[in-house]
Amino acid sequence: MRRSGLGGLALTSPWVATFALFWVFPVLYSLYIGCTDYRLLVQGYEWVGLDNYRQLLNDPDFTGALKNTFIFVLGTIPITTVVALVMALLVNRRFKGRTIFRSAFFIPSITSMVVVALIFTSLYERGGYIALLAELVGLTPPQHGFLFDSSTALYSIMAMDIWMSVGYYMLIFVAGLKAIPDELYEAAEISGASTVRQFFSITLPLLRPVALFVIVINSIKSFQVFVEIFVMTKGSFDTSTAVYFVYEEGLTTAFRIGYASAAAYLLFATIALFSVCQFLLMRRRMTTW
Repeated sequence: MRRSGLGGLALTSPWVATFALFWVFPVLYSLYIGCTDYRLLVQGYEWVGLDNYRQLLNDPDFTGALKNTFIFVLGTIPITTVVALVMALLVNRRFKGRTIFRSAFFIPSITSMVVVALIFTSLYERGGYIALLAELVGLTPPQHGFLFDSSTALYSIMAMDIWMSVGYYMLIFVAGLKAIPDELYEAAEISGASTVRQFFSITLPLLRPVALFVIVINSIKSFQVFVEIFVMTKGSFDTSTAVYFVYEEGLTTAFRIGYASAAAYLLFATIALFSVCQFLLMRRRMTTW
């Protein structure tokens, strides 16, 4: 038994060492330097305790970035979840070519975010296709393009994110629908239940765990939005988010690594609190319904 235990430890030791070196150590070290005034290009640093966190809470740039992050999260998650569920219900039906539709809906999710962001940057520019479509339906597009106006830039990026994400969550909902026994629908039809009644009495209740999973992982992803902002606006026109603030503060302007690490941990605490609230809310609804 001891020899087999040592053998198992020897086999797992490369993974454990890699995990400790590239995950545990950076996490703990960033927590430490988040309490210092460490700068990347300045020799030496001092312990400042919680001063970085106090300064962040009074920093208009950080609070503004956090506000934009919440707008992004609360604005994309409901729409993405509902649209993905509707698409899953549609492609779950039996019809010719449904595999093609599933693949077409899923392709944006596996396309490079940088490529998609560059394409949408072109679509959103002045005189682009989206501006032309807006004019066709009687709307007045921004003078310099959707990404160069503070009233539309963030929402334009949110729309792109929704378009790109729904296919992935659609497949998760399709998997959840496949797990629902057909006997339940057959019994409901025999009882005279309509399609709408079947959805609210069978489909929706049994999809709650799947919906919770979709909402939680989508929330975590949305809180960490960065590539879209970096490629499309560089945080200008009121589009800076929390992760972009960490990047800009730590690696592009003042190289304040300690300050940026503190901001990253505040974001981590926000994501954790938001996820816990979602779990508690969904659990309460499950027990109520």
